[in-house]
Amino acid sequence: MAAYYRTNLTMRQLAPLFGVSPATVCRVIQRLGPLLALELARTSQDPVERLWIVDGTLVPVRDRTVGASSRNYRFSANVQVIVDAETRLVVAAARPVPGNTADAKAWRDSGLAAHWEGVTVLGDGAYVNTGLIVPHRKRPGRPLLKGEEEDDAQHRKVRTRVEYTSSRMKNYKVLRDCRQRGDGLHHAVQAVARITTSPSPDDHTRPNTAPTCLITAFCNTL
Repeated sequence: MAAYYRTNLTMRQLAPLFGVSPATVCRVIQRLGPLLALELARTSQDPVERLWIVDGTLVPVRDRTVGASSRNYRFSANVQVIVDAETRLVVAAARPVPGNTADAKAWRDSGLAAHWEGVTVLGDGAYVNTGLIVPHRKRPGRPLLKGEEEDDAQHRKVRTRVEYTSSRMKNYKVLRDCRQRGDGLHHAVQAVARITTSPSPDDHTRPNTAPTCLITAFCNTL
Protein backbone atom coordinates (compact mmCIF):
# COMPACT_ATOMS: atom_id res chain seq x y z
CA MET A 1 0.00 0.00 0.00
CA ALA A 2 2.79 2.40 0.87
CA ALA A 3 4.48 1.74 -2.47
CA TYR A 4 1.25 2.41 -4.34
CA TYR A 5 0.42 5.62 -2.50
CA ARG A 6 3.99 6.90 -2.67
CA THR A 7 4.60 6.23 -6.39
CA ASN A 8 1.06 6.15 -7.86
CA LEU A 9 2.18 3.43 -10.24
CA THR A 10 -0.43 1.51 -12.19
CA MET A 11 -1.41 -2.06 -11.28
CA ARG A 12 0.59 -3.39 -14.24
CA GLN A 13 3.68 -1.52 -13.07
CA LEU A 14 3.36 -2.66 -9.45
CA ALA A 15 2.67 -6.32 -10.23
CA PRO A 16 6.23 -7.25 -11.43
CA LEU A 17 7.76 -5.53 -8.38
CA PHE A 18 6.00 -8.00 -6.06
CA GLY A 19 5.87 -10.97 -8.40
CA VAL A 20 2.07 -11.11 -8.58
CA SER A 21 -0.62 -10.40 -11.13
CA PRO A 22 -2.20 -6.95 -11.63
CA ALA A 23 -5.51 -8.41 -10.43
CA THR A 24 -3.91 -9.37 -7.11
CA VAL A 25 -2.51 -5.87 -6.64
CA CYS A 26 -5.95 -4.42 -7.35
CA ARG A 27 -7.61 -6.70 -4.80
CA VAL A 28 -5.06 -5.86 -2.11
CA ILE A 29 -5.49 -2.11 -2.66
CA GLN A 30 -9.28 -2.36 -2.58
CA ARG A 31 -9.20 -4.56 0.53
CA LEU A 32 -6.62 -2.71 2.63
CA GLY A 33 -7.29 0.87 1.50
CA PRO A 34 -10.38 1.40 3.70
CA LEU A 35 -8.62 -0.23 6.69
CA LEU A 36 -5.96 2.48 6.69
CA ALA A 37 -8.49 5.25 7.32
CA LEU A 38 -7.43 7.93 9.79
CA GLU A 39 -9.36 7.67 13.04
CA LEU A 40 -10.96 10.78 14.48
CA ALA A 41 -8.66 12.26 17.09
CA ARG A 42 -9.62 11.81 20.71
CA THR A 43 -7.88 13.80 23.39
CA SER A 44 -8.21 13.99 27.15
CA GLN A 45 -7.05 17.58 27.12
CA ASP A 46 -9.57 20.34 27.74
CA PRO A 47 -11.01 21.41 24.34
CA VAL A 48 -10.48 25.05 25.31
CA GLU A 49 -6.73 24.40 25.39
CA ARG A 50 -6.64 22.88 21.91
CA LEU A 51 -5.80 24.88 18.77
CA TRP A 52 -6.47 23.34 15.38
CA ILE A 53 -6.06 24.68 11.86
CA VAL A 54 -8.21 23.84 8.83
CA ASP A 55 -7.47 24.38 5.17
CA GLY A 56 -8.76 23.06 1.89
CA THR A 57 -6.39 21.44 -0.59
CA LEU A 58 -7.11 20.53 -4.21
CA VAL A 59 -6.38 16.96 -5.33
CA PRO A 60 -6.41 16.28 -9.09
CA VAL A 61 -8.71 13.35 -9.91
CA ARG A 62 -9.84 11.35 -12.93
CA ASP A 63 -13.32 10.53 -11.63
CA ARG A 64 -15.76 13.13 -12.98
CA THR A 65 -18.32 12.28 -10.32
CA VAL A 66 -15.93 13.35 -7.54
CA GLY A 67 -14.09 16.34 -9.00
CA ALA A 68 -14.82 19.47 -10.99
CA SER A 69 -12.90 22.04 -13.01
CA SER A 70 -11.07 24.12 -10.39
CA ARG A 71 -8.91 27.19 -10.00
CA ASN A 72 -5.77 25.09 -10.48
CA TYR A 73 -6.94 24.57 -14.10
CA ARG A 74 -7.35 20.84 -13.49
CA PHE A 75 -10.20 18.51 -12.67
CA SER A 76 -9.86 18.36 -8.89
CA ALA A 77 -11.57 17.62 -5.59
CA ASN A 78 -11.55 19.82 -2.49
CA VAL A 79 -10.39 18.05 0.69
CA GLN A 80 -10.62 19.77 4.08
CA VAL A 81 -7.65 18.90 6.30
CA ILE A 82 -7.49 19.67 10.04
CA VAL A 83 -4.09 19.85 11.75
CA ASP A 84 -3.17 20.21 15.41
CA ALA A 85 -1.25 23.47 15.72
CA GLU A 86 1.03 22.13 18.46
CA THR A 87 1.98 18.69 17.12
CA ARG A 88 1.33 19.47 13.40
CA LEU A 89 -0.40 16.10 13.09
CA VAL A 90 -3.47 15.51 10.95
CA VAL A 91 -6.47 15.00 13.22
CA ALA A 92 -9.13 14.66 10.51
CA ALA A 93 -9.70 14.83 6.77
CA ALA A 94 -13.17 15.43 5.36
CA ARG A 95 -14.78 13.53 2.52
CA PRO A 96 -13.80 15.09 -0.85
CA VAL A 97 -16.18 17.49 -2.59
CA PRO A 98 -15.96 18.99 -6.11
CA GLY A 99 -13.00 21.31 -6.48
CA ASN A 100 -15.13 24.33 -7.36
CA THR A 101 -16.78 24.21 -3.92
CA ALA A 102 -15.90 27.14 -1.67
CA ASP A 103 -13.92 26.25 1.44
CA ALA A 104 -16.61 27.72 3.71
CA LYS A 105 -19.33 25.52 2.18
CA ALA A 106 -17.05 22.47 2.18
CA TRP A 107 -16.38 23.04 5.91
CA ARG A 108 -20.06 23.43 6.77
CA ASP A 109 -21.08 20.35 4.78
CA SER A 110 -18.27 18.20 6.18
CA GLY A 111 -19.85 18.00 9.63
CA LEU A 112 -16.42 18.06 11.28
CA ALA A 113 -17.25 21.07 13.44
CA ALA A 114 -19.88 19.07 15.34
CA HIS A 115 -17.28 16.51 16.49
CA TRP A 116 -15.18 18.97 18.47
CA GLU A 117 -17.38 21.63 20.01
CA GLY A 118 -15.38 24.10 22.05
CA VAL A 119 -12.11 23.55 20.18
CA THR A 120 -10.54 26.71 18.73
CA VAL A 121 -10.08 26.35 14.96
CA LEU A 122 -8.15 28.73 12.69
CA GLY A 123 -8.91 29.29 9.02
CA ASP A 124 -7.95 31.71 6.27
CA GLY A 125 -10.14 34.44 4.80
CA ALA A 126 -12.21 31.89 2.88
CA TYR A 127 -13.89 30.75 6.11
CA VAL A 128 -15.70 33.99 6.94
CA ASN A 129 -18.99 33.53 8.83
CA THR A 130 -18.24 29.90 9.71
CA GLY A 131 -17.41 30.42 13.40
CA LEU A 132 -13.66 29.95 12.80
CA ILE A 133 -10.96 32.45 13.72
CA VAL A 134 -10.07 34.25 10.49
CA PRO A 135 -7.83 37.26 9.70
CA HIS A 136 -9.11 40.81 9.92
CA ARG A 137 -10.42 42.11 6.60
CA LYS A 138 -9.55 45.47 5.13
CA ARG A 139 -12.46 47.76 4.46
CA PRO A 140 -12.60 50.25 1.58
CA GLY A 141 -10.79 53.42 2.57
CA ARG A 142 -10.02 52.13 6.05
CA PRO A 143 -6.61 50.52 6.71
CA LEU A 144 -6.15 47.95 9.42
CA LEU A 145 -5.22 49.14 12.86
CA LYS A 146 -1.74 48.33 14.16
CA GLY A 147 -3.11 45.72 16.55
CA GLU A 148 -5.09 44.08 13.75
CA GLU A 149 -2.01 43.92 11.53
CA GLU A 150 -0.08 42.25 14.33
CA ASP A 151 -2.92 39.77 14.85
CA ASP A 152 -2.96 38.92 11.14
CA ALA A 153 0.81 38.42 11.09
CA GLN A 154 0.60 35.99 13.99
CA HIS A 155 -2.38 34.28 12.37
CA ARG A 156 -0.45 33.74 9.12
CA LYS A 157 2.55 32.40 11.03
CA VAL A 158 0.47 29.75 12.77
CA ARG A 159 -1.70 28.87 9.77
CA THR A 160 1.29 28.00 7.60
CA ARG A 161 1.57 24.76 9.58
CA VAL A 162 -1.47 23.27 7.86
CA GLU A 163 -0.09 24.24 4.45
CA TYR A 164 3.19 22.54 5.31
CA THR A 165 1.32 19.40 6.33
CA SER A 166 -0.74 19.39 3.13
CA SER A 167 2.40 19.70 1.02
CA ARG A 168 3.99 16.85 3.00
CA MET A 169 0.95 14.66 2.30
CA LYS A 170 1.30 15.39 -1.40
CA ASN A 171 4.74 13.82 -1.36
CA TYR A 172 2.60 10.73 -1.89
CA LYS A 173 1.98 10.98 -5.61
CA VAL A 174 -1.47 9.41 -5.42
CA LEU A 175 -2.63 12.85 -4.20
CA ARG A 176 -1.16 14.55 -7.25
CA ASP A 177 -3.17 12.59 -9.81
CA CYS A 178 -5.62 10.14 -8.24
CA ARG A 179 -6.95 7.51 -10.63
CA GLN A 180 -9.19 5.83 -8.07
CA ARG A 181 -12.94 6.06 -8.54
CA GLY A 182 -15.80 6.36 -6.10
CA ASP A 183 -14.54 6.28 -2.52
CA GLY A 184 -11.00 5.56 -3.71
CA LEU A 185 -9.88 9.17 -3.29
CA HIS A 186 -11.39 9.39 0.20
CA HIS A 187 -9.62 6.18 1.22
CA ALA A 188 -6.34 7.44 -0.27
CA VAL A 189 -6.53 10.76 1.59
CA GLN A 190 -7.37 9.01 4.87
CA ALA A 191 -4.57 6.47 4.42
CA VAL A 192 -1.92 9.05 3.53
CA ALA A 193 -3.03 11.19 6.46
CA ARG A 194 -2.60 8.22 8.78
CA ILE A 195 0.74 7.17 7.33
CA THR A 196 2.17 10.68 7.58
CA THR A 197 0.72 11.25 11.06
CA SER A 198 3.79 10.22 13.03
CA PRO A 199 4.94 12.36 15.98
CA SER A 200 8.38 13.86 16.29
CA PRO A 201 10.94 12.00 18.46
CA ASP A 202 10.39 14.40 21.37
CA ASP A 203 6.57 14.21 21.15
CA HIS A 204 5.00 11.50 23.28
CA THR A 205 1.45 12.84 23.26
CA ARG A 206 0.37 10.52 20.47
CA PRO A 207 1.73 7.10 19.52
CA ASN A 208 2.96 6.34 16.05
CA THR A 209 -0.06 5.22 14.06
CA ALA A 210 1.90 3.74 11.17
CA PRO A 211 -0.09 0.60 10.27
CA THR A 212 2.69 -1.98 10.44
CA CYS A 213 0.17 -4.79 10.98
CA LEU A 214 -1.55 -3.93 7.72
CA ILE A 215 1.76 -3.83 5.89
CA THR A 216 2.42 -7.34 7.20
CA ALA A 217 -1.02 -8.40 6.03
CA PHE A 218 -0.21 -6.95 2.62
CA CYS A 219 2.90 -9.10 2.36
CA ASN A 220 1.04 -12.20 3.53
CA THR A 221 -1.69 -11.63 0.95
CA LEU A 222 0.89 -11.56 -1.80
